Amino acid sequence: MDEGLVGRWEAGRAAYAAQFRVSLNEAEEQLRVLLGDQMAENAILAAGGGWSDASLTPREKSLLVVASLITQGGVEARLHGHVRWALDHGASPVELEALVSLLAVYVGYAKASVGMEVVRDEISSYVPTGPTS
Repeated sequence: MDEGLVGRWEAGRAAYAAQFRVSLNEAEEQLRVLLGDQMAENAILAAGGGWSDASLTPREKSLLVVASLITQGGVEARLHGHVRWALDHGASPVELEALVSLLAVYVGYAKASVGMEVVRDEISSYVPTGPTS
C-alpha cells in the first residue's frame, strides 16, 4: 500500500474504533465479520478519507451522517452507532431532536419518526466516552 493509502487506512481504522468504542484491531475485525474482507477494506479506506478531512468538524460530520441515514430509512442498525458518535462529538440531545424534527418536513413523517425513536433511545442510554475525533 502506498503512503497515502496507509494514512487513509489508519484514519479509517481510527474512525471505526472510535465509533464502535473498541480497539483498532477489534474495529477492523468487526467490520470483516460483518461485511467480509473486501467490503470491510473499502469501508475503512472510505472512512479514512471522509473522516480525516478537516473541512468539517467531527460534530458537523456526525450531524450530516445522522441526517443522511434518517433520510435513507431502513438503516436503523447503523443509525444507532452514529447517534452515539454524534453525542461523543459534542452534538446535544436538543440539536439531534431538532434535526430530526426538521427532516420530517423534507423526508416525511414516517422516516423521521423512526429516526426520532432511535435518537431518543440513544439519548436515554448514552454514556459519554470523552472527546473523540
